[in-house]
Amino acid sequence: MNEHSAGGDPSVPGGRWYDSDAGPLVRPYAMTGGRTKPGPGNVRFDLIALVVVDDDPPGPAEESLLGPEHRSLLALCRAETQSVAELAADADLPVGVVRVLLGDLLESGFVRVSRPVPPARLPDERILREVIDGLRAL
Repeated sequence: MNEHSAGGDPSVPGGRWYDSDAGPLVRPYAMTGGRTKPGPGNVRFDLIALVVVDDDPPGPAEESLLGPEHRSLLALCRAETQSVAELAADADLPVGVVRVLLGDLLESGFVRVSRPVPPARLPDERILREVIDGLRAL
């Protein structure tokens, strides 16, 4: 195989693109099967939504059917509860890809997602200031 054969020259049809440090390049659409939205229910994952491994996840046989990116996200969730944004950063994947993969994991019962508190349910700023002033007075 010479230097211009399909083994490594990206200008040749069938050639491979390589990053010298990262190895073969996998396009995001390949990780998600071309999907851009998570699951059939189009679940919306906020960046600050917390993801945890389900208390009763499917067994190792089902997990072995998952792709490497799915398994990587599961491993990160097992280490600690993380937000969608943290998972994307730690897995070095685009947020859109992580949302699609998390949709798969949620639908399969591997993870649970806790939604962030809506702003309407957060305490009023005036109440928080009164609490802080009260603590300072102690």
